[in-house]
Amino acid sequence: MTIIAPSILSMDFSDTRSQIADLERSAAKWMHFDVMDGHFVPNLTFGPDILKAMRRSCSLLMDVHVMIEDPLRYADVFLNAGADIYTFHYEAISLQMAIELAQKIRAAGKKAGISIKPKTSPDVLFSILKEFDLVLVMSVEPGFGGQQFDPGALEKIERLKEERQKQGLEFLIEVDGGINQKTGHQCVKAGADVLVAGSYIFKQDLIEGVASLL
Repeated sequence: MTIIAPSILSMDFSDTRSQIADLERSAAKWMHFDVMDGHFVPNLTFGPDILKAMRRSCSLLMDVHVMIEDPLRYADVFLNAGADIYTFHYEAISLQMAIELAQKIRAAGKKAGISIKPKTSPDVLFSILKEFDLVLVMSVEPGFGGQQFDPGALEKIERLKEERQKQGLEFLIEVDGGINQKTGHQCVKAGADVLVAGSYIFKQDLIEGVASLL
């Protein structure tokens, strides 16, 4: 079954309590955090304190996606703050460091994820896929919410699904960026397991928005 991971990047932070309550009543299973440092991407968002607060008040799985220059340095910070999944970018570090970081995350009892930008081919990950529990395909250029879906992501999802089967692996395929009812269903058809949606969910009734993606 498809997993829906609402992105709190689009949450109204003047009314978090009622929105969290709605999300917990919805069919969403995960909560997605877009962590940006203003360097790796041109925007600045959440730190670990927001994650800690959400961890205390919400029972959903905490899916943390760091768009930062030094994901190794901050891994312990976010893992200790409550991340269940820690996803970092292939483009941020070397291949060997990516392997070492994935092993560190798993050794901490958490799930390791790796993400690729729209211009990065999924093929660059094939030699290290066994190290990861999740691969996140960005269907917009990371940095800001509300962008239009890049249809090139569909081919990447299909390629990853094929390679997963070829290698006999079980990592989840997640997609983030421009997800709505139409694009979300296209991604699931291509092989996506997890849909991240922000503005689409939070700009309507949350429960109905989540349900429409299933």
